[in-house]
Amino acid sequence: MTTMPRAIGLLLTGLLAAASAAAAPKTRNVLLVTIDGLRWQEVFRGAEEALMDKEAGGVPADAMEALRANYLADSPEERRRRLMPFFWETVVPQGVAYGNRDAGSPASVRNEAWVSYPGYNELLTGRPDPQITGNAAIPNPNLTVLEWLDSRPDFQGRVAVSAAWRVFSAIINVERSQLPLFVTTQQSEPGTVSPPIAELEQWMEDIPPITTKEHFDVFAHRAALDMIERRQPRVFLLALGEPDEWAHARRYDRYLDSIRRCDRFVAELWNKLQAMPGYRGTTTLVLATDHGRGVNSGDWTRHNRTTPQSNEIWLAALGPDTPALGERRDAPPVFQSQVAATIAALLGEDFRAAAPEAGTPVDEILGKSDRAPR
Repeated sequence: MTTMPRAIGLLLTGLLAAASAAAAPKTRNVLLVTIDGLRWQEVFRGAEEALMDKEAGGVPADAMEALRANYLADSPEERRRRLMPFFWETVVPQGVAYGNRDAGSPASVRNEAWVSYPGYNELLTGRPDPQITGNAAIPNPNLTVLEWLDSRPDFQGRVAVSAAWRVFSAIINVERSQLPLFVTTQQSEPGTVSPPIAELEQWMEDIPPITTKEHFDVFAHRAALDMIERRQPRVFLLALGEPDEWAHARRYDRYLDSIRRCDRFVAELWNKLQAMPGYRGTTTLVLATDHGRGVNSGDWTRHNRTTPQSNEIWLAALGPDTPALGERRDAPPVFQSQVAATIAALLGEDFRAAAPEAGTPVDEILGKSDRAPR
């Protein structure tokens, strides 16, 4: 009389175990790359010909011919591929990309400032903070998903950051979080950093920076390669910044060139990870930006609450759990506030248990069905 119930119980146990295994994410590591101030218009349309002149784009006359040859083409699809070849030849075909409003796929920030620190706070904490309205380097009072993951047993000491913008030391509140951080313009005490980082710091001292708070992206990128090699992090943030700086300087030629370099840096990082046994096939790449920009020849250099459409962003992902949905069309809106919980969920963690106000994960990136974002 007890044989059948016991058999049914064993069957149910087996089915539940199989379902649990199927639901567990394949992602073991996340590489988050942010590209400051990169408009969705360039990501999805490619270079804008109207900005390739002296007045609107600050392009020197002797650079015009080469700029047009490098970036212009007959179709938006070819222009964007020329600008971001890795993104369009690898990330999008094998993953998913949001933010092409021409195709009915809106992506937006929820914060009301539309500048960098509020954007990065929203992206990393899952919610806008009305008290963070500008870019002053005030230590972030909010818990980022990076700091929270670093407190989890499986991730302690396995989270790290490399950033071009000096304000990231405040954004991740490095004094409280104690997260390993490389930031351009830093100068460390002798013997406290690896030889490659010490060499980068020497180069940064010898080469004039873009601004007092930011050096060239290549330094953050090279530091990221070294930190990944030495630390073997499970969660890594690389925050690139040059596109925003060249846009503010009204140099459309350098803005485009820096975007292409960012794309190349991402490709180099991705290929490095795929060549390492601890990362190959178990790493998800998440690409994002902090804010949009204005859209015409007069305001494309700016982004703030008074500059229309600078709340418009983009988002992309590639990894073992993310289906190859490609460029999303006629899709529900996604929000910057969803990134933090998405990163945690990819790793099998529930960030919203610690931060209930954080946005919900983007289910498509997790390989799940759509649900209305909050």
